Amino acid sequence: MPEEALRLTDDFELLDASRQTPDFTHQDTWRVFRIMGEFVHGFEVMSRVGHAVSIFGSARSLPDNHYYRAAVKTAELLAREGLAIITGGGPGIMEAANRGAQLGGGVSVGLNIELPREQSPNPYIDPEYLVSFRYFFCRKLMFIKYSCGFVIFPGGFGTLDELFEAVTLVQTGKILHFPIILFGSDYWRSMVDWLNQTLVSEGCVSLDEMEILQVTDKPEEVVERIVASIERVAQSLAPQVGANTVGT
Repeated sequence: MPEEALRLTDDFELLDASRQTPDFTHQDTWRVFRIMGEFVHGFEVMSRVGHAVSIFGSARSLPDNHYYRAAVKTAELLAREGLAIITGGGPGIMEAANRGAQLGGGVSVGLNIELPREQSPNPYIDPEYLVSFRYFFCRKLMFIKYSCGFVIFPGGFGTLDELFEAVTLVQTGKILHFPIILFGSDYWRSMVDWLNQTLVSEGCVSLDEMEILQVTDKPEEVVERIVASIERVAQSLAPQVGANTVGT
């Protein structure tokens, strides 16, 4: 589609090198305040969410799709464990996960993003937890900062972007090693095989680092792994909390 047919977003205007001009100080520097506003608003809303799991996947999956149904079930089971569900707020797998969150009586969060072709929030998001973003990097921080697990259903480039962002942050020790679970062994098998056969064999990734990725086909296993991880983290932090409260 011709570029002129697309609505230019704030993200595009910020990142497109061809649009940079000598007077950028009159434009880009002032965008910092809008970016700050997105961070502040996101922090204010998300600070009320509690323990949460982010679920990613294709926006193109329809309700009769196997993975859509599995996402509903997975989110419902997680919600019944008291976990909030965070999605990108759109259709497909995102809609399925928000739908499951509401079925399970949990908090249903949608982090919507401004796109050239407008993405409408799905109807299963709790209104007080619908947050809209102009900038992808602000939105991505919210997924990372407020999640204690990622569940990655089949999806496209955007899903892969979220997946490898999380893997890199765990690999480099920037965040705790929370579960990153690929749902759908048939869908992900070729990618995991390639990572093992090419990246590991070339020494670009170690076998230990490959253990960051987990694969399953069962919603119940997703819940077991994430709940067990939360419990391990709580136990590891308990001595530190105790030490910090001695004498207070």
